[in-house]
Parts: sequence; C-alpha cells; structure tokens
Amino acid sequence: MEILDGKKVSNDIKDEIASEVLKMKERGEKVPHLAAVLVGNDGASLTYVGSKVRACERIGFESTLVKMPSTTSEIELLTKIKELNQNEDIDGFIVQLPLPPQIDTQKVLLAVDPDKDVDGFHPMNFGKMALDMSTFIPATPFGILELLERYNVDTKGKHTVVIGRSHIVGRPMSILMGRKGWPGNSTVTLTHSHTKNITQIISQADIVISALGVPDFLKAEMVKDDAVVIDVGITRVTDDSNPKGYKIVGDVDFENVSKKASFITPVPGGVGPMTIAMLLKNTLLARERHRRDLK
Repeated sequence: MEILDGKKVSNDIKDEIASEVLKMKERGEKVPHLAAVLVGNDGASLTYVGSKVRACERIGFESTLVKMPSTTSEIELLTKIKELNQNEDIDGFIVQLPLPPQIDTQKVLLAVDPDKDVDGFHPMNFGKMALDMSTFIPATPFGILELLERYNVDTKGKHTVVIGRSHIVGRPMSILMGRKGWPGNSTVTLTHSHTKNITQIISQADIVISALGVPDFLKAEMVKDDAVVIDVGITRVTDDSNPKGYKIVGDVDFENVSKKASFITPVPGGVGPMTIAMLLKNTLLARERHRRDLK
C-alpha cells in the first residue's frame, strides 16, 4: 500500500510555481494576482481563504482578500464581481462558498468572467472541460488528477466508481476519469444517494473516489483488494481527546481500508492540500493566458 501524499505533492507544485514566478520577475513581467471574495464569517471558509492568502505569499503571487459582511445584498456582491472582472491587475478570483441565503449562488457564479474563473465553476469552463477543450479544471478534481499522475497510477481500462455527484467534485471527476488520455480512459460509474446496490457496485471498482461527506462511510468489506482509494470527504467530528475539541475525518475508514488498498489518500493531508495548489496553478495559467492575449 502506498500513501498518496497530497501534502508533499502540493508543496512540490508550490515550489515549481514559485520558480516560474521568479523567472517572471527576472523578465520584468507582472506576477499572477489572485483575489478571494469572502461574504460573512463562516469558520471553515475563513480558514480556507486564510490558507490561500498564505500560499500566495509563499510562492510570490499578489493576493487580495475582499471581505464583505453577511448582510451583503446580491446586488452589492454582483457589483463587486463586476469590478473584479474589469480590474486588469487581477488575473483570477474566487467567490468563497457557501454564500448567505439572501444571495443566489448560481447567479453569482454566472457573473464571474470565465477567463478569471480559476475555480472552474462557470458553465462555459465546465462545458469546455466536458468537451476536452483547454480550460480551468475545478481545483479539487484537478488535484486528484495530479496525484494520480505523479504517483503513476494506472487508470486505463480500469473501473472507476465515483461516490457523490456534486458540481464541484463528483460530476467533474466522472467526466475527467472517462476522458481520452491519462489520467483517464477508465470506465466510470457515478453513484449517489439513490443508487441501488451501491455496495455491490463499489466492490467491483478498481478506483474509488468518494466525495460524499459522510464520515467513515467506506468500509474495508466494500472495497476489493488492491483498489485505489481517493477520499475527498472532510468532516469535523467531536473529539474530546483533541485540544481543539474536534478531529477531521474523511469518507473512508482509513485504518481498515488502507490494509486492502494499493494506493490511498489520507485525511487530512491527501486531497485537501492539493485543492489550494491547483487553484494557484489555475491562476498561473490565467496570467499566462492574459499575457498571450495582450501580445
């Protein structure tokens, strides 16, 4: 069994990007600029956005954090997005989800300029991804592909079972694993809460990608020997023995499943760190694209 170490790989990617940024500076070019819009005070969102800002500092990106109160109206947020779309200094930006209930998330995601949509959530970018065209791939699926590639995991002709059909992970992952090329060329089954015989389907999988958000859902008896197991789940559960009062767990019963798997991602330290690294990579791609467009 080999651990797919997202922490190590994400640090490698950040080092690679930092080296690119250094070359940009030496050539007198503008460095990439990532902005994040945070509406309200959601604890997990604050932590995540803070990590992004620190990562930008580390690799030499410029970063801007736009904080807006939880009382922000939809019109106020759309106005701010329009400003960011028109600000030529900003190469890419994200609107941190979830948004307060008075704001229509769909409307907000549609308002983001697809050329600055480094989260890869805009329908135009999602459509390009589905058609195998060059575009921004959503950061978490992009990170999973990168892990599979860097650990040389064979995906050709394999049966991949994706658990969960969210627009952010499950659905894009099912498309990407079935695309021509590598990682890809696998036969994909997308499962969800209405799937019948889900345990039987999972037991046939060569590769399992679980993005359900249900702690310890995937048990050892559900996976076959030597399966590749990617755990995207991340849930805080109460743990009185931990000074923080909680621990972070994934969808997979790691202790027991790891005894059967050929490759497995831990939680934390697996897919999570990769998400931020690939967001930075998308921002670098956005800067390069904007530079080419100006020529």
